[in-house]
Amino acid sequence: MPEGDTIFRSARALHQALAGRQVTFFETAYAPLASLDDQTPLTGRTIEQVESRGKWLLIHFSGDLILATHMLMSGSWHIYRVGERWKRARSHMRIVLGTADFLAVAFDVPVARFHTPRTLERFAGVAGLGPDLLGRSFAADEAATRLLEHGSEEVGNVLLNQRVMAGIGNVFKSEICFACEVNPFRTVDTLRPQEVECLLATSRRFLAANVTSSGGRRTTGLTDPAARLWVYRRAGSSCRRCGTIILMRKQGLGARSTYWCPDCQKE
Repeated sequence: MPEGDTIFRSARALHQALAGRQVTFFETAYAPLASLDDQTPLTGRTIEQVESRGKWLLIHFSGDLILATHMLMSGSWHIYRVGERWKRARSHMRIVLGTADFLAVAFDVPVARFHTPRTLERFAGVAGLGPDLLGRSFAADEAATRLLEHGSEEVGNVLLNQRVMAGIGNVFKSEICFACEVNPFRTVDTLRPQEVECLLATSRRFLAANVTSSGGRRTTGLTDPAARLWVYRRAGSSCRRCGTIILMRKQGLGARSTYWCPDCQKE
C-alpha cells in the first residue's frame, strides 16, 4: 500500500504538471464520477491545487469541486505528455484528467469520489484524519494525545491508525518502532514519555526524508542500496545493529506483517 510519502510525491508531481491549467478532457470508468461530469462538466474548469492528506490525494477544481482518491493496495497516478504512450494497459485505467499539455491517469485506483469543500468537511475518511505527518504544521501534542487514548492497544497497530497520525503504513510502522527501540507488540500504556516523543519525531523524520529520496524507501541512512531498511522484510537476517536474527509476526485485524529485533526491541 502506498504510504504518506508516496502520496505526497504523487500530489506534488501532479500539482506541478496540472495546477493553474484548464481541463480539456475527462474520462472515467466509474459511473458516479461520469454522472457528475455529465451534470456539471469538468471540461473548462481550472485545476487549482493538488494536495495530499495522509494517504488521500485531493485535486481541487474551480467551482468548488474536489476529486478525492485513495490508492489502497495497488492504485497509482501517472503523468504523461499528450500523445505519449501509457506504461499500463488501458484496462487498468480508472480516471483520465487532461489539459493542453498533460494527461494524468489513475490506474487501479479503487476509491474515487467528488466532493465540495462542505461535503469534504463531513467526510470521515478525510475529516477524521489525525495530524498529517507531512503537513506544514504538524500538531505533535494532538498526535500524542490521540496515541495515548489507545492505551490497551499494541503500538504497531496504533501507528497504522490514520485517526491517530496520518501517513504511516506497514513499512514505516516496523522501521519507526525499531529506530525507537520499541517492541511493536507492547501496549501503548507501557510507553514512557520519551518513547512517545521518539515515535512521533521519528515518524515525521522518516516520512519527510523519503519525500525527497529516490531509488526506494530508506530509513538507515546507509548508501548501500541493499541496506536501505532496518528490519522490514528482513526476517531471518541479522540485525544491522546487534546481529540478532530479525523476526516477523502477523499483527492486528488485517494480519499485517510486523518485523522487529527481539534484542534491540525487548518487550
